[in-house]
Amino acid sequence: MHLSATRTGGVAASAALLLLLAPLSYATAAQEPPPEGAPQSGLQKEFAAAAAEYRVPPSVLLGVSYLQSRWDTHAGVPSVSGGYGPMHLTDARTRSPRLAPGDGLVGQAATLTGLSVERLRTDPAANVRGGAALLAAAQRKLGREPSADPADWYGAVAGFSDTDDPAAAKAYADEVYSVIRTGERRTTDSGDALVLPAAPSVVPPAAGPPAAPGAQAAPAAARTAPPGTKDPENPVPRPAECPLSLSCSWVPAPYQKIAGSKDDDYGNHDLANRPDDSDIDYIVVHDTEGYWDPALDAVQDPTGVSWHYTLRPSDGAVAQHVPLKDVAWHAGNWYTNAKSIGLEHQGFLTAPDAWYTEAVYRSSARLVRYLAAKYDIPLDRQHIIGHDNVPGAIPDAVRGMHTDPGPYWDWAHYFELLGRPFTATAGPDATAVTIRPDYPEHRPAYTGCKKKPATDPCPEHGSGAVRLHTAPDPAAPLVKDIGLRPGGQDSTTGVNDLGARASTGQSFAVAQRRGDWTAIWYLGQQAWFHDPADRHTAVGTQAALATPREGLGDIPVYGRAYPEASAYPAGVPVQPVVPLKYRIPAGQSYVVGERTPGEYFYAAEYGKPGRVVRGKEIYYEIQYGHRIGYVKASDVRVSGGPVD
Repeated sequence: MHLSATRTGGVAASAALLLLLAPLSYATAAQEPPPEGAPQSGLQKEFAAAAAEYRVPPSVLLGVSYLQSRWDTHAGVPSVSGGYGPMHLTDARTRSPRLAPGDGLVGQAATLTGLSVERLRTDPAANVRGGAALLAAAQRKLGREPSADPADWYGAVAGFSDTDDPAAAKAYADEVYSVIRTGERRTTDSGDALVLPAAPSVVPPAAGPPAAPGAQAAPAAARTAPPGTKDPENPVPRPAECPLSLSCSWVPAPYQKIAGSKDDDYGNHDLANRPDDSDIDYIVVHDTEGYWDPALDAVQDPTGVSWHYTLRPSDGAVAQHVPLKDVAWHAGNWYTNAKSIGLEHQGFLTAPDAWYTEAVYRSSARLVRYLAAKYDIPLDRQHIIGHDNVPGAIPDAVRGMHTDPGPYWDWAHYFELLGRPFTATAGPDATAVTIRPDYPEHRPAYTGCKKKPATDPCPEHGSGAVRLHTAPDPAAPLVKDIGLRPGGQDSTTGVNDLGARASTGQSFAVAQRRGDWTAIWYLGQQAWFHDPADRHTAVGTQAALATPREGLGDIPVYGRAYPEASAYPAGVPVQPVVPLKYRIPAGQSYVVGERTPGEYFYAAEYGKPGRVVRGKEIYYEIQYGHRIGYVKASDVRVSGGPVD
């Protein structure tokens, strides 16, 4: 956002539950960790020196830093919440009662260390010293002596989260200690190889036994609406639907009639009875294109749009706005709205260096794992999608679809945290591939991160997307998107232009291979991406493929899976089944994600749940381009693997 047939449980549900209860810690596949016994890197030595100087256990300092930044320096550029360096020191006035009031973390660290604010922002070693000094100060404020036992620092770690919400501070500290227990090894964006040895016995007394990530949240004061939030139709606060391991609050989106409207309109979501009446098939990842407070203001506007959750990068806190049983207005496609849950992450698509913290990635992953287990949603890129993967419902809607979270969202790391890393499931000659470039090292050029001029290059940055050409040559034109540009204009390198882009985790059928290049079927044409043997940008994948039935020629692609006209009961207006401008020529194949009957959610009467119309026409979801699409089962034959 810029502001199936019914599944059964069985093996899939059991596997999802086991995954949900697993620890949330996975090594980053894209970067090789340092080998055992390797010499300490410069940054590792700086962590050790700062820990010794301020008498902070090294594991605590490393654990806090990992949750803040994954030890990356980001070249001194601030995050989406204004934090700098490996310790994510912020300029904003502190909110934590366990830190000194007034100046931001950078200013306080300057006072404690005698270092300049500028050096604390830009010099990684100074930044780490500042973080150690702040932890030591928080420990003193709690009346505790420095201790060599990491478990004794739980309160100081909670204070470092810089939040005035006790539940958020506890969730933050719990996540840090989860990292300490499981350990981490990683090579940073500056090339430093760091190691945090696992310490599974570290359990702070204040924390108690670690909560299972999937544990159901109990009603609690910290999970109800903060002061000032109102829901006129539901005055009694309700518990947020979150795993117990997250800090969640209930900040309701209003469900109310809009005063003065001519047609008795209401906002800003619809009542429903999901999943009893209709499956939830998708989780849609958005970014807010703005900050936390304005996002919460927007979702509480009855005349606006809505989504289910907002996530804050500074501490990983989560606010829920719409009950999961109900339909939020977030995807720009009514069919997708009815079948999905929307997650907004505070952030900016066109500011690649305004980086996401590890805290928000991990909170989001915990939430998605909980939701996927609750609703039996497969953890793959056919079901965990970006707003930029949602199709336009009709031809005229395609050009206006949103493009967040964009090419800088790290899908590879996200799915590692989900416990579903993108690994090869077929050999090098597979009939399908999954896109998986090395995010930190893969840096395609983009333009248009600043509004004017749109041709200015964006800052060089890691990306999870590959560019698609008409021939196996970097100088060849980019493939065209006839739906996005009906006039046949060329695709561009614009950061918001999805016409010639395939993203990490998306799977496509292979058309052919030539040297270091692979061609996939994409938007009804062959599209080539660079896939050299020494740094592959895709892996072989076993997948079900949909191909037009013999004798049909090309077949239509749809942006929504609506039922046939005869399925609609009296009183429910028939929705036209309108194909997009896209077609699939004979002989082409596309990866299948979901098999579903046509379905339409009809919500017209205020105060009553919408009705679900389900037809006999069966559709397959396919990865057609950067966005998904739908084809009728009667138009295709499917081969090569199981279909959800």
